[in-house]
Amino acid sequence: MSSSMPIRSVALLLPIAGGLLLGGCALAPLERPSPPDPLTPSAFEARMEGLEARLAAHCADQREALARHREEQLALTADVREVGYLLRGLEDDLDRLSDEPQRPATVADCPAEDERLANKTLVGRNEWVGLPDVGTFLEARIDSGANTSSLSATEITAFERDGEDWVRFKLGLNEDDAVIEAIRGRWIEAPVERRVRIVQATGEESRPVIRLLMSLGPIRENVEFTLSDRTHLDFPVLLGRRFLMDIAIIDVARRHVHPRPSFPTPPDADAEGEPETTDEAASPRSAG
Repeated sequence: MSSSMPIRSVALLLPIAGGLLLGGCALAPLERPSPPDPLTPSAFEARMEGLEARLAAHCADQREALARHREEQLALTADVREVGYLLRGLEDDLDRLSDEPQRPATVADCPAEDERLANKTLVGRNEWVGLPDVGTFLEARIDSGANTSSLSATEITAFERDGEDWVRFKLGLNEDDAVIEAIRGRWIEAPVERRVRIVQATGEESRPVIRLLMSLGPIRENVEFTLSDRTHLDFPVLLGRRFLMDIAIIDVARRHVHPRPSFPTPPDADAEGEPETTDEAASPRSAG
């Protein structure tokens, strides 16, 4: 009996001691962090300058991005306009084709090779052509991929004669182009057969079409030429498939199948002077 009393007393004291310990911990003051050091005026100013610099850099980046976006928009607008020009040109071509009477399709047996070559002149990819009305020979490129023929011309000037449209021009030649030298720089006059409209990325252009007598080997034909400046190209004359149709066939592996035509040298004249215009001319001629 006497031995169990101390054990009971200890058991009763343990909860009391634990409560006192917890209460002491709760009453102990908490350690608070010390406040930051106050900013000095120079430190505050430096921090503000840093914020301003970051804000200015951000604004500059935004302005640069807006400028790039604006440039991309302008380029895209220009591309859209160019596509619009091309589409309008295609629409005009389609309208012209729809206005032309449709020919019924004819089915014919493929002729033998000898029949296809019969009555046709063989020409190479480059040939010498003669222009009797002008009085000179020129080197021509023959291209069945081109529709019309073209003659290099500069200083093209339109004028009227007897109520008809005429054009005055000089041959557009480079220094190494073969030509009767007396013709180089001379004025040439011819009536305008019609005008063609050329649609390019830079806009539309109207070019005159004239008719000149042309010789190529045994061929002697009146050919329609579109006048345009070809001095940036290799040949002053281009012959298209309209000229080749039914009269010639191309061997692209050959050049100068036919000899160069000869022309008498005309008397010297002032090639740079103003052309003399009279009403007696009825066909294309070289005007000195």
